[in-house]
Amino acid sequence: MKKVLITGGAGFIAHHLIYFLLKNTNWEIVSLDRLDYSGNLNRLDHIMSELPESQRKRLKIVFHDLKSEINPWIKKEIGIVDVILHLAAGSHVDRSIDYPMEFVLDNVVGTANILDFARFINDKQKLERFIYFSTDEVFGPAPNKVKYKERDRYNSTNPYSATKAGGEELAVAYENSYKLPIFITHTMNVFGERQHPEKFIPKCIISARDGLSVEIHSNKNKTKAGSRHYIHASDVAEGCLFLIKNKNKIIKKIKNDFGGAKCPKFNLVGPVELDNLQLAKLIAKSVGKKINYKMVDFHSSRPGHDLRYALDGNLMKRLGWKPKVSIEKRIHEVVNWTLKNKRWLKL
Repeated sequence: MKKVLITGGAGFIAHHLIYFLLKNTNWEIVSLDRLDYSGNLNRLDHIMSELPESQRKRLKIVFHDLKSEINPWIKKEIGIVDVILHLAAGSHVDRSIDYPMEFVLDNVVGTANILDFARFINDKQKLERFIYFSTDEVFGPAPNKVKYKERDRYNSTNPYSATKAGGEELAVAYENSYKLPIFITHTMNVFGERQHPEKFIPKCIISARDGLSVEIHSNKNKTKAGSRHYIHASDVAEGCLFLIKNKNKIIKKIKNDFGGAKCPKFNLVGPVELDNLQLAKLIAKSVGKKINYKMVDFHSSRPGHDLRYALDGNLMKRLGWKPKVSIEKRIHEVVNWTLKNKRWLKL
């Protein structure tokens, strides 16, 4: 039985990952979290209520802020693990623009501290895999028809994406310097149940339900909506499990990737690209109402935000993984679940 450490376990993506792994493996899970603005212990409580005791008892929760080193007390609480999934991060773009140093501490210093813990584990036993969860935003805005591949150049447009890129480079350095077995993933616009109500999809659900107007991020002329590849959190979890279970086979297949560069990178991409207006209308259709909207020039009024992000998901497809469920079905499921669980639409 494997033991897996998940940082940021009470966060949005990580709690879905915990739920998925408890349901689909027999692994023991340790959740490490400091429980700040983005970490909500009620998420873990809610998913635990949906699982049988045999699965619930395989989760352990440890409190720690990764801005501080993982000291002997915390090491003892965590124990020796086989896999580390590093999702803990500051991720609010607007806040990163106002308070960039917070994000340097969370996303760069925090990553250095968990990588040092990985070194400690690797000295005690052979660490099977460390996965650093990064973001599409490290590549910056994507011109029309361009989809960035895993090894394309970076062009961070805000402190959040810059610090995530910094964390990536630390991960690469720790593989090269200390021989840690590291994968890096890029995901974009992850959605699902229990997402913070400030995010676009919960906002659209509220607006459609209550007949309110939703603002659509658009170009300067307010004629073209911004677009993304949306992916459900459970699909991200499934892609992550695929990487863990097939790590040796994957490494053999891509060992000559990009001149033999170490620390393989993988884009976990949603099935289709949708612009935000298409998405809002899809949500409204699931609610059973029409959407009221206003096109807003966010690109000029909110520096650091980009109109279009796009990732190329062909590497994962060649390796044998892609999301199995359509975006329309995923949106419909999330809308129906959220309308039945209204507490998650309230701050």
